[in-house]
Amino acid sequence: MLSSPSVVTPTLTSTLATSLGAARDAASAQVYPPGTLYVVATPIGNLADISLRALWVLHMVDAVACEDTRHTQSLLRAYGIERSNAQLLALHQHNEAQAAQTVVERLQQGERIAYVSDAGTPGVSDPGARLVAAVQAAGLRTVPLPGASSVTAALSVAGITAAHDWETQGFVFAGFLPNKTQERAAAVAQISAQARAVVLLEAPHRIDELAQALAVLGPRAVTVAREITKQFEQVATMPAQDLSAWLAQDPNRSRGEFALVVHPATVQADSGEGERVLKLLLAELPLKTAVRIAAEISGEPKNALYDLALTLKNQG
Repeated sequence: MLSSPSVVTPTLTSTLATSLGAARDAASAQVYPPGTLYVVATPIGNLADISLRALWVLHMVDAVACEDTRHTQSLLRAYGIERSNAQLLALHQHNEAQAAQTVVERLQQGERIAYVSDAGTPGVSDPGARLVAAVQAAGLRTVPLPGASSVTAALSVAGITAAHDWETQGFVFAGFLPNKTQERAAAVAQISAQARAVVLLEAPHRIDELAQALAVLGPRAVTVAREITKQFEQVATMPAQDLSAWLAQDPNRSRGEFALVVHPATVQADSGEGERVLKLLLAELPLKTAVRIAAEISGEPKNALYDLALTLKNQG
């Protein structure tokens, strides 16, 4: 996910290559079933962000299916892993369905195959989901090797505190919004109506357009995570309506790859309106219907109104 890791210097490459020995010591004794697809997360920027188990699997499998063979070859060599071109299988968004069948056939012959995207966790916003579905449909095993993900990285520094209302708990992953202006505006309208946090991804050449579209969210907080794990990493939180101005203050802020977290909608303070409306509705409607309508009218949390309705029923 996001852009490929930065180019490494020969000194760093030599240092990373020594980690293969540590990977052997830490992970080689584990069981790696044959006829299995290993879905391997790779760094989103900092090459040190890879697990020892991932390094060992990439070293020991029979072949590595990958989004870009040239990029993956370079990545593997940085860790001291040598693979022939024949051991690298191209599998990207344009050939995933066809290439998946080739992987399935090789797995059926008992091979172990790893899949990596250019960066991050496959199948989230990158190719890989169709491959996994095809392998599972063939009755074969898939094993995830977790690691870097811009989605969880951005969420971890967004500072979103635990919500008291279940309707605003958790998050929605929306990924890249549509390119066309009208479709993007429609998507932002859906985000506006979404009470939960929403995670977006964006490329540098489209970040200004996205910022303009998100301005309709007004004071709703947005955390911008730029160039995560890289040298010029930057994280900032601000009202959505200020995002365009923030980008304009420094041309460097529009560079690199972006993960954005639209914070949960702010729950309005209890004004007493919900209780007043609820009492009127309970006299005429079933409890659940009264709660739903009272929440829509007052904007107060549905679960809080439900608890209040139960109390009022018991008192009545």
